Amino acid sequence: MAIIIDEKNKLFHLQSEKTSYILGFLKEDFPVHLYWGNRLEATPDFNQLLIVPYRWPRSFSAVDAITDEGDRVSRDNLPIEFSTFGNSDLRMPCFHARYKDGSTVSRFSYKGHKVYNGKKPLEGLPATYVEDDSEAQSLEITLTDDLTGVSIILQYTVFEKYNAITRSYRCENNGNDRITIERALSATLDFKKCDFDMIQASGAWGRERYAQRAPLMKGDMNVWSARGASSGVHNPFFALVSKDATETNGSAYGFNLVYSGNFIAGATVDPYNATRAYIGINPFNFSWQLEAGKSFQTPEVVMIHSGEGIGEMSRRFHRLYRNRLVTSKYKNEERSALINNWEATYFDFNEDKIVSIAQKAQKGGIKLFVLDDGWFGKRDDDTSSLGDWFVDKAKLPNGIDGLCNKINALGMKFGLWFEPEMISPVSKLYEAHPDWCIHVKDRERTLSRNQLTLDLSRDDVCDYIIESVNAVLDSANIEYVKWDMNRNMSNVGSALLDSEHQGEFYHRYILGLYKVLGAITSAHPNVLFESCSGGGGRFDPGMLYYMPQTWTSDNTDALARLSIQHGTSLCYPYCTMGAHVSVVPNHQVQRVTPFSMRGNVAMPGQFGYELDVTKLNEEDFSQIREQVGFYEKYGSVFHRGDLFRLKNPEDGNITALEFISEDKNTVIVMLYSMQGLANSPVEYINLQGLEKGAVYKKTQNGEMWSADTLMNVGIPFLTDFDYKNKVWIFEKQ
Repeated sequence: MAIIIDEKNKLFHLQSEKTSYILGFLKEDFPVHLYWGNRLEATPDFNQLLIVPYRWPRSFSAVDAITDEGDRVSRDNLPIEFSTFGNSDLRMPCFHARYKDGSTVSRFSYKGHKVYNGKKPLEGLPATYVEDDSEAQSLEITLTDDLTGVSIILQYTVFEKYNAITRSYRCENNGNDRITIERALSATLDFKKCDFDMIQASGAWGRERYAQRAPLMKGDMNVWSARGASSGVHNPFFALVSKDATETNGSAYGFNLVYSGNFIAGATVDPYNATRAYIGINPFNFSWQLEAGKSFQTPEVVMIHSGEGIGEMSRRFHRLYRNRLVTSKYKNEERSALINNWEATYFDFNEDKIVSIAQKAQKGGIKLFVLDDGWFGKRDDDTSSLGDWFVDKAKLPNGIDGLCNKINALGMKFGLWFEPEMISPVSKLYEAHPDWCIHVKDRERTLSRNQLTLDLSRDDVCDYIIESVNAVLDSANIEYVKWDMNRNMSNVGSALLDSEHQGEFYHRYILGLYKVLGAITSAHPNVLFESCSGGGGRFDPGMLYYMPQTWTSDNTDALARLSIQHGTSLCYPYCTMGAHVSVVPNHQVQRVTPFSMRGNVAMPGQFGYELDVTKLNEEDFSQIREQVGFYEKYGSVFHRGDLFRLKNPEDGNITALEFISEDKNTVIVMLYSMQGLANSPVEYINLQGLEKGAVYKKTQNGEMWSADTLMNVGIPFLTDFDYKNKVWIFEKQ
């Protein structure tokens, strides 16, 4: 059993193969957090974890509970499992509501619990799931505020094999009056200590998700977005790791929110060196009017603990997301190497040019062509036509279906770019529906990339997007969609929401987006969808639920991508990362790197090309067939196997990645030097995760290596005068 309950002491032990998570109740009143870490066996002494060091209030602490033993208790000193505002816990709350009389005081107490096999879906929201009820067990604990009739249903699921725990809660208004929810974080979690470093992944367009590590200090440290999207500035992921944590050693506690909109995530250290971690919907500019008889569901947070270092934390995220987050049929299928015409042509193309690129790409073994921006309306630049999802016959006189037929005749699949959430002021859609965009009456409509954002909090707008995109997808044999979103929100407001409900806009937009994505992807289960947001501006678990891969960044420079893909891999697997080879000098940073290095950096992700193959010299073009062949042969190792980050880009001149296949028989090591070094020293690369006692054959030269030698002595790697990259393949004998 994954969930063990001590009914007498009201203790709940959530147990996976390698982790334990324990909570309990003080006088059956409010839940307290007791333990999260390496697996503990069920023993009678768990009740001794209850609050022994926390019974005595500090100076200035308010006291609002008395134990049966007569001890004074302040919630401000307790490790609270579900924190609310208005009692003696003066730290950041998980839940905050305003009631009819204007008060914001809540007091929830235990009313009951239930345990069941499997996992229920969350209404209107993406979440992890089970394929068989036996693989997970769920716990629901009901807490009720007797004065207002409001109930909180805490929701937990333990994925035993994946060593993951998910948390969320549902707020039910069972009272007689409407309440206003002003904060609805998905989880807070209290640690008894503060000697952690925080790791998170932040950046900006073109340098998304660079890994950041810094020690916690007194006060608050967080990442957040109020941009209407999870954003490329911050990601809804962070980890608290022990000071000694490395890729292979130490403790790591990872948190990732399954949500694509505004979020906040971080940790607060109190005056007594206790830490409260928190994550959920950003309370900035958020409120929700919850009518009597209605409920509000918070997004899910995925929580992963590893006592075996940061690398194992990542691998546990990867295994769960590959198998129990992504819903597309392509999650278990290897995907074709593709070519996208964006950096080859931008908006300047016609049917003949597109076909010529496809013909040359097909000779290189590429099996999927993706037509990017510029095929619709009167779209010759980025100033018009978003929302007008009909073909520009001046560029494509035979329509999308005619072009698609020509691509299919080459033996290639055909894909298409959309930006369905946007509208151009210069468009037929805007002429017909100027109120469909996000705007505030009598305020200027602020443009970004010459476009506005459609109001997905409206059903009529969502219905239009569903109908118009489906119509295009039904018109031709389109087997791939790149779904872009090239701006964040400003001047936020909806024409259909009254003044009391405007604070709901951001969340209603995301609910509308999920409705749209669910409808379109369900109607076209055989289409491979890729999410994009000006590059990697919405790389989050919520999008991956519907679309199994995300365009990692518009920056395709090989060296920049090493850092971007490293930070992304902290919790997202390589099978979710779109990664392409582009021309040099690189369009984003003007750097020149070898074609082989560009290929090897992109290879572990969802591989492709973003260049004009008709202009490549023979030497570079000859490498395409080799790279595509390698990708087709070993893609499953990159995408279904385990990742070991041997050397990280921020640690020195060498970056090294190791991938081990699901059956543990094939090992691929990717090595990259970040710069040329004259008379350079030899670097020894120590492999990880091999089967002890096994012997491995290096396929390039037939050398036999023992696992002990590979892991403890390492293999020499010499940097020369240029950027250097190598691929080593080992097969277990």
